[in-house]
Amino acid sequence: MEIVREPAEMRRIVELARARGKTVGLVPTMGFFHRGHLELMRRAVAECDEVVVTLFVNPTQFAPGDDLADYPRDFDRDRRLAESEGVSYLFAPGPGEIYPRGFATSVEVEGLSSVMCGAGRPGHFQGVATVVAKLFNIVPAQAAYFGQKDAQQLAVIGAMARDLNFPVVIKAVPTMREDDGLAMSSRNVYLEPEEREAATALFHSLTAARELICSGERDASVIREAIGEVISAEPLVSLEYVSICGNIYLEPLSELSGEVLIALAARVGKARLIDNMVFELG
Repeated sequence: MEIVREPAEMRRIVELARARGKTVGLVPTMGFFHRGHLELMRRAVAECDEVVVTLFVNPTQFAPGDDLADYPRDFDRDRRLAESEGVSYLFAPGPGEIYPRGFATSVEVEGLSSVMCGAGRPGHFQGVATVVAKLFNIVPAQAAYFGQKDAQQLAVIGAMARDLNFPVVIKAVPTMREDDGLAMSSRNVYLEPEEREAATALFHSLTAARELICSGERDASVIREAIGEVISAEPLVSLEYVSICGNIYLEPLSELSGEVLIALAARVGKARLIDNMVFELG
């Protein structure tokens, strides 16, 4: 596996690979890999001739007071893990390579960026869309792989790729979970032991929603109330929001039909955690 730091060099490598008829997969990350990241890499390696994993903790998606300084980092460990998965290139630029002096351009997907997580984190998805747009240009891959756990991010990036005609296929990879159901996240390391146990309430609440849906319930207010009851029974978990919406445009639903996303965010100690489930309904 080759480590690349310069955007121009990374683009040259990918363009040369494509000129030789190879398919290139892109896995954008902020590092501190867990099994969810590794699953993205495995999917990309299985489907593409060359795989580029990007490792960049993007400062523009962190608001003042967020955990940018504390965000977990371990480059040597990440390098070893990526190499063990058969990744071809690890693109690890510094902030100055992505945001050079005088940088003054941003990308915003209106509407999708201001709901759910975006309502409490203004500017977050603008930072996400901007850096991913840059990565799509630096690494002109045919396919890019993202985890379903970040469902709103997936929707924002999908809309951006469509609207700006990026010639890349967005691939959604299912959420990887711990044995007790907790969605894997780099921020899980923030949890103290009792908080770690309490955090499973997010998955349990979604499981309760799934059971209601499987029994035929389609009233969003009933499902939202059931989720709230599970979360409120755990005093260490502070619910930020529950969204029951369409999975593509994130439009709120009163009655469930079609492709439905149920997503939630909660604070558990220092950690802000998100989770979701997607349902295909008639």
